[in-house]
Amino acid sequence: MTNQKKAVNRCGWVDLNNPLYVAYHDEEWGVPVHDERKHFEMLVLEGAQAGLSWATILNRREGYRKAFDNFGPEKVAEYEEDKVQALLQNTGIIRNRLKIRSAIKNARVFLAIQKEFGSFDHYLWGFVNHQPIINHFKTLEEIPAQTELSQKISRDLKKRGMSFVGPTIIYAHMQAIGLVNDHLVDCFLRQAKIPT
Repeated sequence: MTNQKKAVNRCGWVDLNNPLYVAYHDEEWGVPVHDERKHFEMLVLEGAQAGLSWATILNRREGYRKAFDNFGPEKVAEYEEDKVQALLQNTGIIRNRLKIRSAIKNARVFLAIQKEFGSFDHYLWGFVNHQPIINHFKTLEEIPAQTELSQKISRDLKKRGMSFVGPTIIYAHMQAIGLVNDHLVDCFLRQAKIPT
């Protein structure tokens, strides 16, 4: 037990050389989220990841928090063109015009969903009857990139006006906020936090 980090089994996608990655896996991934701001944060970050590695986004997470007013959807929904231009100059985030505009548009849709359902949390968890889906995958190869459910949620969000919410992004989002739990069966977190 000289090195606690190597003494436990983690899901194979974790970069053990990146402390942010290890912390994300150990403390966040697969843990059910019911906080509205966290829901919006993960939507923005998952959308920003499109075409990039998750490590790229994790390494810029603090930059995103500063740039996007700590992911307050009410604030982001009010951003206008001058803010878009400022964000395009911000080296702390991915300076992609489409992704930046998407975050603003998605904030407005997010607020509309809150208004309709009482909370985004109630809307999203309603797709799984407010109970997380616990999978029992043994290998990374078994974990799907998308599912029928992620396709259904993606279609609904797109119909409401969101973008960068394709079924693969939405499945990653479902994993991130614990709607689905894909920790491999030999991951130490299966025994520690997750019901069988």
